[in-house]
Amino acid sequence: MAKKSRNRTQSADTAPGEVGPRQPCPCGSGKRYKACHGAAGGAAPTFVARPFEGMPDECDVIALRELVPAATTPLTLEDGRTVRLATLLPGAAPAMVRESGDIWLGLQVQHSYGNPARDLGAVLEAALASEEPGIVGLPNAPGEGPSLQDLITDTSLDITVHKGFEYWIDDIPERDASMEAALEQANGGVMPTVRLTSVEAAYWTDVGTKEHLRWVMPHPEDQLLDALARLHAAGQDSVAEGSRFVGMFRAHGLLAPVWDLPLGTGAEVLEEPAARFAADLEEAMKGGALTAEERSARAGLANRQVTIR
Repeated sequence: MAKKSRNRTQSADTAPGEVGPRQPCPCGSGKRYKACHGAAGGAAPTFVARPFEGMPDECDVIALRELVPAATTPLTLEDGRTVRLATLLPGAAPAMVRESGDIWLGLQVQHSYGNPARDLGAVLEAALASEEPGIVGLPNAPGEGPSLQDLITDTSLDITVHKGFEYWIDDIPERDASMEAALEQANGGVMPTVRLTSVEAAYWTDVGTKEHLRWVMPHPEDQLLDALARLHAAGQDSVAEGSRFVGMFRAHGLLAPVWDLPLGTGAEVLEEPAARFAADLEEAMKGGALTAEERSARAGLANRQVTIR
């Protein structure tokens, strides 16, 4: 006997850029969205989809928080003082007040309260108020208050990508064996990473079995997907000989396209083709309605997105 056909309808389609109820919550809690910030009545604290908007070099900040192992940049406060923003501090500390009184802030931390820019603002304020050297934590959601971008005056960032975590102890003139051993252990997990100079927020990295180019882009998601689909359909999505466009991360409200590269490619040879790709992408942004082939390419690209924050 033939089974009766049934028409199944979805209660609601997930628009591009939105998070489905069964997908991981972008806050990083590890829960499904419907059980976290998508729950009835919301979850506390409120999840902010694009927390670093308005931050100088927003795309680079996202890359430093999610993709780059070891990097630092100075930040200038409104009173003229300078703090050091780092990808990672010892023990994933949110902040440290050094013996000199200098303040270091960490981007890669263990807490997740829904708005990392506000978390950074709160821990910076706590560090500024601290009278003793040591680690400054953020054990609870900070509540309302300024985000990091509200507390600084910089219009651009001077980012240094390091080969390892030597910056953890670069202000300590006399180092003992335990410091050196801890540093050696930490450096063992660092993947070689280089920031390209010809374009913004693009980072080459060697993960051992292959190399990648990961590039955080500032464009609205729908517009970027359309442009990438046009380039993909036209065979113009390569950034080096043998490279393969494999998908995208979605992090803090922006997309980061990812290319696989053959071993031995290196960062230097990517500079010219990356600049050319950026120009092609801007031109593709001006296109009109997608063709059938481009729509198919777009659907494939949309299915290769991974939300990490």
